[in-house]
Order: sequence, then structure tokens, then C-alpha cells
Amino acid sequence: MGTTASIELVLLELERANSLDGIQRCSEAVRDHYGIDHIAYHWVDSAGDQYGCGTYSIAWQEKYIAENYLRVDPVIAGCYQRFHPCDWKAFDWSSKAARDFQAVAATYGIGNQGFSVPIRGPNGQFAIFTVNHNCDDAAWAQFTEENRRELILIAHFFNEKALELEPDRTPEPAQQLSPREVDAMTLLAIGYNRAQVANSLSISEHTLRVYIESARFKLGALNTTHAVARALSRGLIVV
Repeated sequence: MGTTASIELVLLELERANSLDGIQRCSEAVRDHYGIDHIAYHWVDSAGDQYGCGTYSIAWQEKYIAENYLRVDPVIAGCYQRFHPCDWKAFDWSSKAARDFQAVAATYGIGNQGFSVPIRGPNGQFAIFTVNHNCDDAAWAQFTEENRRELILIAHFFNEKALELEPDRTPEPAQQLSPREVDAMTLLAIGYNRAQVANSLSISEHTLRVYIESARFKLGALNTTHAVARALSRGLIVV
């Protein structure tokens, strides 16, 4: 696992993408940036249509569909039940069907480690962003600890772009953030925790929560991380 092209450049290309092919190329760039085996992004839009991009082989995608692995895949089931990112080890792999699925996946180059971000959007839209690799538990734990926050932001960037490409979708009117909301979102984006942000702005953490919640409402975001991702993607903050 390593780093190649700047992730800022990759996300800039994602922001400019105007087709599914563009999102696909960005998924390959994200994989290369982190030096991991695979990434995958799959979403179901508000009309129930499904789309996907990523670096899993065509052979594995065809096998997955032909065997209807959607019904036994612990990652899918686990992400439907959760709202927060999870390591694959947190999912239930105890059934024979799940273990058999995992064994077959390995023969198609799917790694033993994974980290998935479930995302819920407007009007029933649901998506999962996944990074996947083959390594030992210690190396994977270090990778996810070092990159967790960035991966969550990237997941929301992919989802933002997917929503833009939904047919007949009416763009949401943008609301401007106040100067204090911009300050708060900017400091969160560069990695400050809430206590550090409050201290930097010389305000209480209670006041900071008010600014964050106000920004989240204006951005139509599901949580603080999503709000930061949307503020970045819309150019409302710059880091």
C-alpha cells in the first residue's frame, strides 16, 4: 500500500466527470493513489436503477450477478443495517453460505481485508463505497487508521457525483455559508477535531455545534463528514 498521484488531483477529476466512464476512471485513480487492490462504488438511485464502478474484474462481476451473491454477501447486509463506516471483520461471516462466498471471491482476486462506507441520499438513494486489499490484520488496521477520514470524504465525493448524473434530477439550490460556518468547516476539513476547532475560533464547543449543524442543514448533509465533503466539492471552502 502506498501513495502515487495527489488525491486532490484525483478528486478534481471526479468533480469534472460528466459520465459513468469518468467516475470509473476516477475509481481506478483512487486505487492507484492508495496502492491497494480494489475500490468499488455501487449505488441504487431514487428510481431503483443500479449502477456501479470500480476495479473488480469483469469475470467477478459476472459471477456475482450469475450466482445472485447479493443475497448472501455479508458486506451488503451489514451496510444496509448500519449508518457508519465499517471494517469487513465487523460483519457476520459465520454462515456456510458467507464462508463459501468469501472463498470463491478470493479466487477472483478479492482481498481478505475491506472497509466499506454506507451512504444514504435523498428519495431512497443508497450507496456503498469500498476499499479492498490482501494483507495481514496489522497492516490493514494501520492503513484504515491513517486513511479513514479521507476515505469517508472520498466516498461522499463519489456519491455527490453519482447524484448529479441521475436522470431528470433537479439540482438543489445552494445556500451560502456564514463566515463562521466557513471557518468551522475549513478547520474540520484539514483534520482538526472539535476541541481544536473551538479553541482556534475562540468559541465554546456548544457554539461550534450550532455552526456545524447550521452548515449541515444548509448543505443538505447527512452528517458532519458529509457536510465537509459537500462544502469542498461545491467550492464553499478551500483547504
